[in-house]
Amino acid sequence: MFSMAKSALVLFFQGRLFADQRKALALILTGIVFTALICFGLARLGVPLWAAALVAGFIGGGLQPVLLKKIRFR
Repeated sequence: MFSMAKSALVLFFQGRLFADQRKALALILTGIVFTALICFGLARLGVPLWAAALVAGFIGGGLQPVLLKKIRFR
């Protein structure tokens, strides 16, 4: 299991994991930005930072599979 994760990380950093590297990175970045905006928005509304991070992480984590659903691997 560890070797599979290590292999995927090596391929990712070499740029050989995804068929369209730019699209994959753009979608990952979209999820990160959306999650950060939710976290900062909730914190500005007065929600404690730990709760804002928890809610934003839950939503952002649920959003990633939807965003990356059509990504093709090599």
